[in-house]
Amino acid sequence: MSDKNHELRQAGLKVTLPRLKILQILEATREEEELHLSAEDVYKALLDAGEDVGLATVYRVLTQFEAAGLVVRHNFDGGHAVFEMSPEDHHDHMLCLESGEVIEFFDPEIERRQRELAEERGYELVDHALVLYVRPRGSKVTRKSSLRRTPTSS
Repeated sequence: MSDKNHELRQAGLKVTLPRLKILQILEATREEEELHLSAEDVYKALLDAGEDVGLATVYRVLTQFEAAGLVVRHNFDGGHAVFEMSPEDHHDHMLCLESGEVIEFFDPEIERRQRELAEERGYELVDHALVLYVRPRGSKVTRKSSLRRTPTSS
């Protein structure tokens, strides 16, 4: 736990039990490759672990973690936010319109081409976020119809 205490202090946050528990859940998901969690997912994990932390506290702590740079918030279609621990390496995302699954990927050719596009127009690429909206072959789901569903994370 002392590593987590240090991580919170280093981010400028006071060490509290809810912050420790939420950080523990987020770090455990990194190891299980269940990388993208909504506030509701974190709340359910806390309940399953017998922890008495309210949903409002989960939202507040995740927002604090985001401001401190510990997590990154992704707002995919439908206004549903998911969080992941701040990645060590850059990656992009695919969002399955049918299941809501978030798939991480890295492609050096896409990265190179994005830099070239910016340079060709007289700019320097500083940062970017790429989300590909995908569906299984043969599926009829559309991006518009998927907005009516709540995505899941993985």
